[in-house]
Amino acid sequence: MNRIKTAIVGASGYSGMELLRLLLGHPGVDLVAVTSRQEAGKALGDVFPRFRKAPGSELTFIEPDPDGIAATGAKVAFLALPHGVAAEIARALLARGLRVIDLSADFRLRDPAVYAEFYGHAHPAPDLLEEAVYGLPEIRAEHIKTALLVASPGCYPTSILLPLLPLLRENLIDPATIVANSMSGVSGAGRKLDLTLLFCECNESARAYGVPKHRHLSEIEQELSLAAGEAVVISFIPHLIPVNAGLATTTTAKLREGVPPDAIGTALEKAYAGQPFVRLLGKGGCADTKNVTRTNFIDIGWQFDPRTGRVILMSAEDNVGKGAGGQAVQAFNLMVGFSETHGLQNF
Repeated sequence: MNRIKTAIVGASGYSGMELLRLLLGHPGVDLVAVTSRQEAGKALGDVFPRFRKAPGSELTFIEPDPDGIAATGAKVAFLALPHGVAAEIARALLARGLRVIDLSADFRLRDPAVYAEFYGHAHPAPDLLEEAVYGLPEIRAEHIKTALLVASPGCYPTSILLPLLPLLRENLIDPATIVANSMSGVSGAGRKLDLTLLFCECNESARAYGVPKHRHLSEIEQELSLAAGEAVVISFIPHLIPVNAGLATTTTAKLREGVPPDAIGTALEKAYAGQPFVRLLGKGGCADTKNVTRTNFIDIGWQFDPRTGRVILMSAEDNVGKGAGGQAVQAFNLMVGFSETHGLQNF
């Protein structure tokens, strides 16, 4: 098998660590560059002792210099960088002939005005937005295969979009009634010094945050609107829960009048039959984070409440797996012609 020379830009955060875990063991990847301003000059195995003696653990962190990355011969680069920072590196690497998978929010939105509204500054590379492909593999596999720039979706959007998109495409629910409540592990906030994320602040506690306008709401509404063929505005309430990783979402919406409840299960089966990383739990199935952490699976169950006429959609994923690094590797596999599951069949 031809091994693809690959780089991880920003490999010292939680998403970067997940990419390292997956790519160091990926049979089709030759990891040739890992970058970190803070860890430059140090061996990967010294920074992350868990990877010692793994093939590739002797690799040394370098500065995120586009010329230096290109000089390694890398053909594909994963960007695990903050929004606003990734765009500059993406542009430089694209100019040097690399294909780019960006895990930040810089290329997820089609409209630079929406980006400015939700992220608080002008978009750093609006001319590249038309080129970027929103990288939800179950929805845009054919576009991902030929893309030069893939915008890997956020963790919350993945858990909300995959249950909802088939129902909106088939006009089964009223978009105006959608409410999504999500709970994420603390790793979703990133690997940074923040008083609110210290163990004593998070342990044995749960709280909502980012209300009423969490940044991920922008891409959620964008993709829901495309599926519905009309502007969709929803209520989204994220919560922080005291676990390292894992994300559970419960979404509700009114079933349209005259639509039989079993149409929900039929639409989900139709959309995801044969999709390797979507596990449908059926009617009454309650998704549980313990069954998806450290994997690239998303579990989806559903129920109908006849008292309220509302559909209840329940999903669970690993926020740094299917919600970040795993999904990005899934897109990589599509881009380079590998099986979609290559290097991701871990349980």
